[in-house]
Amino acid sequence: MDEKQRARLFELADLILAISRHLHAAKTDAAESWTPLEAAVMRYIDHQPGTTPTQAAEATQLISSNFSRALRKLEQKGLVRREADPGDARRVRLYPTQKAGENLRHLEDAWSRLLDEAVPDTAEAEAAITTLRRIESQLLARVSRS
Repeated sequence: MDEKQRARLFELADLILAISRHLHAAKTDAAESWTPLEAAVMRYIDHQPGTTPTQAAEATQLISSNFSRALRKLEQKGLVRREADPGDARRVRLYPTQKAGENLRHLEDAWSRLLDEAVPDTAEAEAAITTLRRIESQLLARVSRS
């Protein structure tokens, strides 16, 4: 990787972090409060309902104590529920609750309003989504290989 590409990729990461701070601030009045760790766990469970705690901890790259703490807090807030695995009662599956769905709709409203001002062009938004999905997929694949 040359120096110019290195600088570009650093700027991309920096911009993603800056945008995430704006999104985090915009959700304050719209949704249940959570920490960044809780957000990572909730996002994974929402995208992968029925996941196991082990799968979610690995995918979010959290050490087990941090993952367990975040999961407990999400359960206390009524956003995640545990169910016994129908195939193996010793295993637990994680699911978002109805409250989590309502919370997600509030976030969708708040974040859509915020980003509509910044990215009103549908094609531009779609291109950004495609790029960011590909980046996330590559990063997740890297985690699963390790």
